[in-house]
Amino acid sequence: MTAPVLAGPVPAHAALAQAGGGAGVPIRELLLVLFVAAVVTYLATGLVRVLAIRFGAVAVPRDRDVHVAPTPRLGGTGMYAGMLVALLFATQLPALTRGFEFTRDIPAALVAGFVIVLVGVVDDRWGLDALTKFVGQVTAAGILVVMGVSWFIVYVPFGEGTTVVLDQLQAGLVTIGVSVVMINAMNFVDGLDGLAAGLGLISSAAICVFSIGLLHDQGGDVSAYPPAMLAAALAGACLGFLPHNFQPARIFMGDSGSMLIGLMLATIATSASGRIPLTAYGSRDLLGLLSPLLLVGAVMFIPILDLLLAIVRRTRAGVSPFSPDKMHLHHRLLQIGHSHRRVVLLIYLWVGVLAFGAVGSALFDRRAVVLLLAGGLVFALVVTAVPSLRTQHEGAHADGDG
Repeated sequence: MTAPVLAGPVPAHAALAQAGGGAGVPIRELLLVLFVAAVVTYLATGLVRVLAIRFGAVAVPRDRDVHVAPTPRLGGTGMYAGMLVALLFATQLPALTRGFEFTRDIPAALVAGFVIVLVGVVDDRWGLDALTKFVGQVTAAGILVVMGVSWFIVYVPFGEGTTVVLDQLQAGLVTIGVSVVMINAMNFVDGLDGLAAGLGLISSAAICVFSIGLLHDQGGDVSAYPPAMLAAALAGACLGFLPHNFQPARIFMGDSGSMLIGLMLATIATSASGRIPLTAYGSRDLLGLLSPLLLVGAVMFIPILDLLLAIVRRTRAGVSPFSPDKMHLHHRLLQIGHSHRRVVLLIYLWVGVLAFGAVGSALFDRRAVVLLLAGGLVFALVVTAVPSLRTQHEGAHADGDG
């Protein structure tokens, strides 16, 4: 399936950018959106916890689980409430209203988010088979496409610089594929208290910083407002949920929360794609032109790596790729000697280094960013390997004593 290649940015999108240019960067307003999402999520989650217990949505410990006491689920509903209220609040802020006037990205995200949360609530309470859950994920992603959120443009940074423009079917298939992968990646990685919420916070904060950088570089281009607002709302929702969920958790986000985070990250990344005009960077500037794609890959590298390893591992064992096991990355880190909280903080560290390394490469001096990124990766690797090195040292010492 080939796509036409056109030189320069998409005309319709260029018109959109021209319609919204010229304003400053509403950092204060975005922080307000984040704050409202955090407060509402924190308060709503306390109520959701009580309702989940009465509703019977409680996770009873299983052999593959890390938690040892029955814990209520449905935390994703509180997170969705926080995002919804924060984005409704954003419509009342004059500095942000322009982000609602020219695109339907935010309404699309809220409608699709409602569908995925509903699917998650049913799964958290009664359980769904893998196929039914997959259909629900595709439906939510399809809503994004129908409402106009699609990966419709990809930059090719060779020669004079061109853009590959996808037709409607191609863009829809790519968007659904990206969304389903990110939803399942977050769902797979949600195995420790505070892990998915922290990854969602780090990832959305990184994309929010990236979007603010676009707003600054493009003089307030209206097309960068939706991903910035969605990222701020998601970051706030994750931040407000963390006090309830960090180890030891009083409530789990459940599939209603992990799938919501994955879908929102996919929506934010899709909304930010194709937003960079070729004139803003040089046609040979690979990192600048591909920064949305690189950012998506960076913020989701660890969850997607865990997902791919799980699929390969289970397929080789002759079982369903969706069958549960206790061999995820966080399980392996526990096995080599890290504590529950240290595993969560380690994965925060890895994702944070990769995410903000990608953001920095698009916004700051590349040489300094590369040095900081290399230092961060070395530090993360050393900290990760410490328990194994200590065990080997103690084993060698014991053999020497013997």
